[in-house]
Amino acid sequence: MTQNAETRLGKVALVTGAAHRIGAQIARCLHGQGMDIVLHYRGSEVAARTLAAELALSRPDSVLLHRADLNRCHEFPGLIERIRAFRGRLDVLVNNASGFYPTPFDDAGEEQWEDLMGSNLKGPFFLTKAAAPLLRAASGCVVNLVDIHAERPLKDYPIYSIAKAGNAMMVKALARELGPQVRVNGIAPGAVLWPEQTPDEGVKQEILARTALERAGTPMDIARALIFLVRDADYITGQIITVDGGRTLQQ
Repeated sequence: MTQNAETRLGKVALVTGAAHRIGAQIARCLHGQGMDIVLHYRGSEVAARTLAAELALSRPDSVLLHRADLNRCHEFPGLIERIRAFRGRLDVLVNNASGFYPTPFDDAGEEQWEDLMGSNLKGPFFLTKAAAPLLRAASGCVVNLVDIHAERPLKDYPIYSIAKAGNAMMVKALARELGPQVRVNGIAPGAVLWPEQTPDEGVKQEILARTALERAGTPMDIARALIFLVRDADYITGQIITVDGGRTLQQ
């Protein structure tokens, strides 16, 4: 059997927002499980190409790069056709890409609403819809990156919190819609990576003090939970695993 034929027997995962942070770690771990990876990115082309080159070192011709704005849902069929041409299948969809920035209530605008709802809710929904035929054919699975603030709203981030609450319900609703062929689950991270607008040290320590394990998590903590859902959780669907070091145990 040729190397190309062997590769085509392997599974394929699409990871959105895969260029850096949690998305990049998820892509590395899925690739380490032997999957070929479709790396989606929007603006981080240099980081995406760097990651693709890193993964290709261990297994050439195992990565497909795709740039897209997840607010432009009409472009999704083109992405799915690229995946079909790449390997002819899709086994895992990881809806990781997410907009995140403050929208204090008194200043919140419609443009911010459309942007945050687009990246956190509308985009993942319609991307899953576009991918559903390939996922059904492969008896695949979907994993959404949700957030602990889907249940406990983050002050000054009302639109983001509302969007993630919708994302959490999407996990449950699509588990019913896509079963029995496709499983749909979610992961809700806590203090894993600080946002780009890094809080000062005092705020960080206050957050960690309200976490049972009294420390921040890492992207690998999220990736391990995702590998479990993808590889080992054949009878789990419609569930959201909270990976927050016990943060949601406290007020």
